[in-house]
Amino acid sequence: MSDVNALKDQGNKAFSAKDYDKAIELFTAAIAIDPSNHVLFSNRSAAKAGKKEWATALEDAEQCIKLNQSWSKGYARKGAALHGARRYDEAVEAYEAGLKFEDSPALRKGLQEVKDAKSRDGSESFGLGRMLADPNLIGKLATNPRTQKHLADPAFVQKLKLFQQNPALADSALQSDPRMIDVLGVAMGIDMQGFSGEGSDGSDGLPPGFKLPPPKARTPRSPSASTSKTPPTPAPAPAPAPAPAPAPKSEDVEMTDEDVEEAKAKADALAAKAQGTEYYKAQRFSEAAEQFKKAWDLWPKDITFLGNLGAAYLEAKEYDQCIATCELAVDEGRGLRADYKIIAKIFGRIGTAYTAKNDLVSAKKYFQKSLSEHRDATILAKLQVTEKAIAETERQAYIDPAKSAVAREEGNAAFKGGDFAKAVKLYEESIKRDPSDARGYNNRAAAYMKLMALAEALKDADKAIEVDPAFVKAYIRKATILQTMRDYSKALEALQAASSVDTANAHAQEIQAQEFKIQQALFTQRSDETEEQTLERAMKDPEVAQIMGDPVMQQILQQAQGNPGALQDHMKNPVVRQKVMKLINAGIIKTTR
Repeated sequence: MSDVNALKDQGNKAFSAKDYDKAIELFTAAIAIDPSNHVLFSNRSAAKAGKKEWATALEDAEQCIKLNQSWSKGYARKGAALHGARRYDEAVEAYEAGLKFEDSPALRKGLQEVKDAKSRDGSESFGLGRMLADPNLIGKLATNPRTQKHLADPAFVQKLKLFQQNPALADSALQSDPRMIDVLGVAMGIDMQGFSGEGSDGSDGLPPGFKLPPPKARTPRSPSASTSKTPPTPAPAPAPAPAPAPAPKSEDVEMTDEDVEEAKAKADALAAKAQGTEYYKAQRFSEAAEQFKKAWDLWPKDITFLGNLGAAYLEAKEYDQCIATCELAVDEGRGLRADYKIIAKIFGRIGTAYTAKNDLVSAKKYFQKSLSEHRDATILAKLQVTEKAIAETERQAYIDPAKSAVAREEGNAAFKGGDFAKAVKLYEESIKRDPSDARGYNNRAAAYMKLMALAEALKDADKAIEVDPAFVKAYIRKATILQTMRDYSKALEALQAASSVDTANAHAQEIQAQEFKIQQALFTQRSDETEEQTLERAMKDPEVAQIMGDPVMQQILQQAQGNPGALQDHMKNPVVRQKVMKLINAGIIKTTR
């Protein structure tokens, strides 16, 4: 994922430098690695819009929205692409859809720009562009003696078609190409020959917004060609155009009073920020907050001042102040087009404040907002911890011993009725309602056994023992499961553990009966084994192998061979007893019963 972030950062730098092709290339490479990252599609849409590739910019914007429908910036990208394509009504819809998710200054600004553009285009539709939109215009020009010669120029014909496709370009053409005056005359149905440029009412006689180019100077006629006896006075030579004033050098430009005042305000703001940082490091958070607030008041164009102010409030445990300040920072940052990483950091700080307030749902929301701006490992870790905490809170809130008992009884009824799958679900509900009651796990183990899901049954029996180590029935259940799995040695160990916790001997008879059955099964299983085969089989058990390799146990076993009574003395030690019983169950130590 670090590769994606690196490509995204490089793409953003290329975009800032207006190297849109490079930016598109980098964002495309990042998308190939992480095609589910909506921010990458948003950034590539912006780069394509920079190249005025409105159609593909729109495709990326729509993909961004598809991946994250609640992210307002996606709608801003869509609105910008539709604006560029002059699809104003759809652009308005896109911006308004985004405003439903976030009242962003950037969205409001984009919406207003679209409405203004739509208004301007509406007024332009009354100009030359609308006249040129006539589909029969070329035919009219071909039948008019003054304009049919213009159509002999393929470049001029191509220009006319371009103006028909882009009416907004037509008005400027009137000033640059005199032939357009003839075209205008045909389009308006009037003869432009000798057009005076002034209507009877003192106006220029053209549609609103049009001005004819200034008339060319007439070439004086020769005396022989003149009908007048007096030779015409030659037109005075035009005065040479004044040379353009040299551009002022940078060192000659003087700052205005307003510039000086603004520069001073910025310098004072940075000084206040530096002082606030010193106070913050010294854990003087109230004084730090004063300086950061002063910095913002002096220069409200850098949201890091507000971000730092929020951090000071957070450390001072003024969480509501922190949240309000950071939300203001985000709102101002949208209008100032602040770096997305700064916005992400501020969203993360809001999430941290909500965590401190134990409002985990709000904290999760803002951590997600932060990650939608910029994927940061620290914020991702905080989100994961928050999600786990929310799940644990919900789990704890679900606990109700009374309802657990009801679900367990319903499970017992289903079990007796032979509906073991339903019994499993009801026992599961009982466990969720009271995970500290071992009976739910033990009963579900019994249902799993009926379904022959022995691995799940064994897990539940072990969990019941973990929850209540003195629960004798759980040990007996475990032994039954292991016996069914033909793991007789471990089944015996489970029964021996049951005997040790059954201090009242309430289950002694049941334990002895089951132990006898297991011993019989072991005898049948091992009846044909030689001592070498028994040892080989037993040593496959890691626990047995470890016991046999223990020097202390080796010495005890050697003593037992010469003095069997010594083994009984050693078994008074609980640890040694457990190991000896393990060897007996494995068949290495033979006993008579």
